[in-house]
Amino acid sequence: MKKLVCIVLAISTAGSLLAQDPIAKKYGDQITPADLKENLSILASDAMEGRETGKRGQKMAAAFVKANFEDFGLAAPVEGNYYQPVELFTSVPGDIYVKAGQTKFLNFQDIAFYGSSDSGGEVSVPVVFAGKGRKEDFDQVNVEGKAVVIQQGAEENFRGPLSLARERKAKVVLIYNTDANAFKELVGQLKEYLGGGVLSLKKPEAASQNAGVFFVSQDVAAKVLNTTSEKLTKAANENTLKKVKAGSVSYKTSVDVKVLKSDNVLGYLEGTDKKDELVVISAHYDHIGKINGTEGDLINNGADDDGSGTVSVIQLAKVFAQAKKEGKGPRRSILFLLVTGEEKGLLGSDYYTQHPVFPLSSTVVDLNIDMVGRRDPQHKESAPYVYVIGSDKLSTELHNLNESNNKTYTNLIFDYTYNDQNHPDRLYYRSDHWNFAKNNIPIVFYFDGIHEDYHKPSDEVSKIEFDLLARRAQCVFYTAWDVANREQRIQSDKK
Repeated sequence: MKKLVCIVLAISTAGSLLAQDPIAKKYGDQITPADLKENLSILASDAMEGRETGKRGQKMAAAFVKANFEDFGLAAPVEGNYYQPVELFTSVPGDIYVKAGQTKFLNFQDIAFYGSSDSGGEVSVPVVFAGKGRKEDFDQVNVEGKAVVIQQGAEENFRGPLSLARERKAKVVLIYNTDANAFKELVGQLKEYLGGGVLSLKKPEAASQNAGVFFVSQDVAAKVLNTTSEKLTKAANENTLKKVKAGSVSYKTSVDVKVLKSDNVLGYLEGTDKKDELVVISAHYDHIGKINGTEGDLINNGADDDGSGTVSVIQLAKVFAQAKKEGKGPRRSILFLLVTGEEKGLLGSDYYTQHPVFPLSSTVVDLNIDMVGRRDPQHKESAPYVYVIGSDKLSTELHNLNESNNKTYTNLIFDYTYNDQNHPDRLYYRSDHWNFAKNNIPIVFYFDGIHEDYHKPSDEVSKIEFDLLARRAQCVFYTAWDVANREQRIQSDKK
C-alpha cells in the first residue's frame, strides 16, 4: 500500500510539473523577495511622507513609479505621458451651525454636518418630525421644502430614512441618535474624516438640494422641535408624530472649495496578435499621509497598504517587459495601472474608468492587488494564503483559471471569506477593482486581510513578509500571463 501511495504521489507531482509552462515559470521566478524589498524600502520610507493624495509625498511616489516604467521600456500611453492627470476638488468645512431660537449649535460639537454644499448664508425653514423615518412616518407629515428631524436607533442605518426624505423633497435633514455614546463617537469620526477636507471628482454644487445631512444629539433635536427628549421618544414609539408641533429652524453651511491636482501612473506594454485586447493590472500607490502632532512616529508609511501592491505591479511590469525584449511578449496588451486617491474614495480608478485611455469594451480583466505583504490574525500560523475576492462575480472562466494557475504554480491557500458581497466589511466594493466590476469587466482582488497595523504609522517595511509577498505577486503574474496569452478572450457571464 505504501509503495502504491508513493507511485500515485509521484505521478501526481509529475503531472503538475508537466502542466507548467516553462516560459511562464522562467519569468515568474524573476519576481523575487529581494527586488520587492528594494523598491518597497524606497516607496514606504519616511521620505515619501505617507503618500497622501495631492501632497508632496504622493507626487514623489508617482515619480518613482514613472522612473521604473521608463527604465523597463514601457510605453507612455497618455498622449506620450505616463501620468494621467486627475483633478480633484477638496471641500473644507467653514462656518456651519444649526440654530434653535437664539441658541447656536456648532459643527463637530453638538452637531456634525456631512456634506459639501454651501447654503449661501443663514437659512430658516419650517421643521417637522418624521419619527423613525419609515414610510408610514413620512406618510403622516409633509416634509417638502422643510427641515425634517429623524430618530435613529443605535444599530440602525440612516441611509434608508435619508433617501425617503430626499424623495419627499425635504429641504434639509437632521438625524439624531438615541444612543449618546454612539453620537459622540460619530462626531469624532466625522471630524477626523471631514475636518481637513473631503476630496471628490466633481465640484460641489452650491445650495444643492440633496447635498448633506446634519447629525445632531438628542438634546439638540428636542430643542429644534421645541419639546423634550422624552416626548420625542414617546411620539416616535407611539407613531403620534403630529403631536410634535414645532416652528422653524435656522442653519448655515459653508464650504471652502479648492482644486487639488494628482495623477494616475500608467505603463503600457503592447501585445502581439491580440494587441487590441487589454489586461489591466492595478494597485493604488497613495496612502493616508502624516498625523498631526509633534511627538512619536507621525508618518503612515503604508508599507502593506498599498506599498506591497504597488511594488508587485512594478515587478510584474519588469518581468513582462523583459519577456517581450526576449521575444516572449504577451499576445494581449497589458496596462500597468497605479492609481491615486484610493484612500479618499477610489477616486483614481473612478476617474480612469470614466476617462479610459483604452476602451473599456476592449478591457478583458482587472487584476487588482491591494495589501499582499502581511498576515492577518486569522492566519498567523497558517500555510501561505491570500484572500481572493470577486473572481467569480462576473466570470466563472476567470475564477477557474485563477484557481488552476495557483494550483499549478504557487499553491497558496485561497481564502474566500470576504468574497461574500454581503459580508459586513463589504470588501468587494472597497478597492479599485470595483470601478471595473461595475462596468462589467471581470476582476480578481488579491488581499491579505485586516491586521493590527492597518492605517497606522506601524505599517512599516520591517513587518512585511517578503517571501510571502513574492509568492502572492507570482500568483497574480501566472494568472495575468494566462489571461494575456490564451487563445480565447475571458468572457463575462453577464452579457
